[in-house]
Amino acid sequence: MLWSENRKAFAVKFLFIPDGLPWGWGELVDCMIKCNWEKMVIPPAIRPERVTNFLKPYVLKMHFTNKFVSAQVIHTPTATVASSASSQEQALRLSMEKAKESTRDVAAAGKIGKILGERLLLKGIPAVSIFLKREQKYHGKVKAVIDSVREAGVKLV
Repeated sequence: MLWSENRKAFAVKFLFIPDGLPWGWGELVDCMIKCNWEKMVIPPAIRPERVTNFLKPYVLKMHFTNKFVSAQVIHTPTATVASSASSQEQALRLSMEKAKESTRDVAAAGKIGKILGERLLLKGIPAVSIFLKREQKYHGKVKAVIDSVREAGVKLV
């Protein structure tokens, strides 16, 4: 069996294209084989810049361990971290240890949210959307981080 016949059989079997239909499905399959349809890419529609600015490009993600609280804002189109804050940072950790505060409780989460909000405003990021994992609810540390980011002046979309 030739490779083109094998591809035609694949198209007939898996793409649910019956062979020998009167309106030209066989020709369509032949065209798909000739055109190398697997490598054809349809480019996405070009959106105006004013629309792209409001498509929630910045996402707030939080991570909590038994010792530390961290939050970061990710720019999803480029998959880079726009800004982050953590109770593992040296300056914040030392100041919390001097004041004998915990680096893992709700108060620490509030401080992390406040610091992150200030850093976002300094970078010129006015709004973020929130990504919560399946087990995270709007309660406790999560609520503290989100509320402090909101109080810092960042809009939540």
